[in-house]
Amino acid sequence: MFAINAAEPVKGTFAGGGGAVFSSIIFFFSAVVSVAVLLLLVTSILGRSCDRWSSSSSSLTSSKVVVRASSSTEQQEGETFEYQAEVNRLMDLIVNSLYSNKDVFLRELISNASDACDKLRFRSVQEPEILNGQSIADLSIKVRGQESDKTLTIEDNGIGMSKDELVTNLGTIANSGTSKVMEMLKQQNEAASGENLIGKFGVGFYSSFLVADTVRVTSKSNDDGKAWTWESKIDSTSYTIREASESEAKDLVRGTRITLNLKDECEEYATDKKLSSLVKTYSEFITFPIEVFSTIQKSMQVEDVEATKAKKEEWEKKKIEAEAKGEEFTEPEPEKVMKEEMYDEQDWERQNNDKPIWTLAPKDVSDDQYNEFFKTTFKEFLDPLAVSHFKVEGEMEFKSILYVPGMAPFEQQDMMQKSKSIKLFVRKVFISDEFDESLLPRYMTFVRGIVDSNDLPLNVSREILQESKVVRVIRRRLISKTLAMLKEISKRENEDYKTFWENFGRQLKLGVIEDVANRKELASLLRFTTSKSTNDQESNRSLSEYIADMPEAQKAIYFVAGDTRKQCENSPFMEKLNKLGYEVLYCTDPIDEVSMANLATFEEKEIKDISKEDLDLGEDDDEQKKKNEQIADEFKTVTEWLKKELAGEVEKVEVSSRLTETPCILVTSKFGWSANMERIMKAQAMGDARAQDYMKGKKTLEINPFSPVIKQLKTKVESAPDAEETKEMCKLLFDTALLTSGFSIDQPVEFAERVFKLMTQEANLESEKKRE
Repeated sequence: MFAINAAEPVKGTFAGGGGAVFSSIIFFFSAVVSVAVLLLLVTSILGRSCDRWSSSSSSLTSSKVVVRASSSTEQQEGETFEYQAEVNRLMDLIVNSLYSNKDVFLRELISNASDACDKLRFRSVQEPEILNGQSIADLSIKVRGQESDKTLTIEDNGIGMSKDELVTNLGTIANSGTSKVMEMLKQQNEAASGENLIGKFGVGFYSSFLVADTVRVTSKSNDDGKAWTWESKIDSTSYTIREASESEAKDLVRGTRITLNLKDECEEYATDKKLSSLVKTYSEFITFPIEVFSTIQKSMQVEDVEATKAKKEEWEKKKIEAEAKGEEFTEPEPEKVMKEEMYDEQDWERQNNDKPIWTLAPKDVSDDQYNEFFKTTFKEFLDPLAVSHFKVEGEMEFKSILYVPGMAPFEQQDMMQKSKSIKLFVRKVFISDEFDESLLPRYMTFVRGIVDSNDLPLNVSREILQESKVVRVIRRRLISKTLAMLKEISKRENEDYKTFWENFGRQLKLGVIEDVANRKELASLLRFTTSKSTNDQESNRSLSEYIADMPEAQKAIYFVAGDTRKQCENSPFMEKLNKLGYEVLYCTDPIDEVSMANLATFEEKEIKDISKEDLDLGEDDDEQKKKNEQIADEFKTVTEWLKKELAGEVEKVEVSSRLTETPCILVTSKFGWSANMERIMKAQAMGDARAQDYMKGKKTLEINPFSPVIKQLKTKVESAPDAEETKEMCKLLFDTALLTSGFSIDQPVEFAERVFKLMTQEANLESEKKRE
């Protein structure tokens, strides 16, 4: 960029002593330029479209900066092109960094072959002669492994490549910065009239070196009368291009044939079993037939010698008997008995027979087709409860089919386990089923589905998905469609939603906790067993139904947590609500209480845990409130004494307005753990003891002023507050309150001693009565 003549001194400001300064500046500037060029080359490595031999060389070179091989020399075997140093770095990136799974190399090469067939199909519309007498139906991709010499061949009869295209497509690194990529895409879209090729900007061809030491590409294009061979080795700094030999170009009318010399540790890729598995996994829905040269079991009819012999012997016996009797024997001689025998034969077998039904219009797909696709793709045996088939178009495009299964899989019990429920495709090429958390939230892992995007690269990674705007749009749409399916199931007048809830209800409760944006919609899908349910199985009450049946005086939605329905029914917290006729939700699943706490309100009705303090049942008028205050004053001596005796155990002692029979209960503060939650958290193997101490709810003892036990305690407190008997009664009341309220007793032995002591006293009284 700059040239300085050393023979002439630089005049002006930089002459003399300033020359050294100037030289330093030039040296620094040159270093900066060098670093910039290096960064540009590294960027080009990650973005370059090196591998799409279906693209024409003119379109490629016109839309990017090209760094070609520096020189070529004529040799007997052909021309040798020296790679630039950055190509070796590209190989190293591919083999050691870009692809973590070697299996994907076949996916990439088959995708290239599919592109080549697509390109030929597009051109044949205006140039029918390009098919060389073949039809579109004859386009195919063939894969063949040779275990004996450890080679793998992938062949297509697509567009093929000329010599120049081989150099351009396989021997060049292009600078494809974002702006240039977008410009190129725009130009290609305008020129191709809707042409849509797989993975335009991948480096998939070079993934061959994941499994191969040497790669040989033989290709023949109609634009070039000769077949040419490109060859390179993994550690080589050069590649050669020569005219293909007779054996290399054998039977190659048009298209491309890639031959991989497999590495020692990659011999399995020469077996038909492995190749068939990879094709079915990654390329099952490619448009063109993919055939693998496989061992196929066939049947043939052969003579069953033993059965034929036995039949003939019986015929001869009958004949002899007839002749001995002098009778005419007319039964014809029996024919040979045939049997079916299986044998192995090497032949081409198509592997991608399944059709990608998500590419069809929903009106063209029957229910039976949806169900069959669901069962075969996701290895299910029950029909799905619902299907959503849709297509999104606009700035980005993708197609999808989502299913709600009819039964939960066994691993559904572990919400943290990867479910592999969403299969991600890019233009019908399978990419992965391990991106569930990117495409759907954790609580929707029960959904099964296909997502086929036109806007993601083939070598998509988890990092790309996390940053991709396309994925964020896909995720929002998948969530929306799933919720719509669930709403539709919930409105059916049959047992479908009950089946769904029994299998996946817990997932929706988790969604209420984690998905704030969709919490309201999820809440409408929740179902509960309540005090109005006739049995444990009737988990069919929605919150909307609960609100519709609320008495006019009831102001909130009430729930109680417990291990079982029976425990909830017999809870002392239920006494006043039963008397008032209020319906109570029974939360018997460990996740229920957390879910309800996060939901907090529904349709402007507050959701309240009846085991917490300050429970307002909404039935007290001013007169009743005044009466309650009088009762509280009457029992003030008792409440103050109990607070003193139970210091450290309870924060407050109050007169209860929620008890009708039980002498006393323990309630917790609004924002701490309830007794049920405290019990659940204690049972956690990896629980944090410090967090437990912090989150434990502060206890309030509520006493029932109408209970005979509390009245007796009042008498004892007023007459002998320091008596041992009074204090023992206090401790026994507190321990029973712990048990009936759902807490555990810290000193069960002491509690047992008090009970035994009470029983002994009762037994002594009985003995005295008998003596009298």
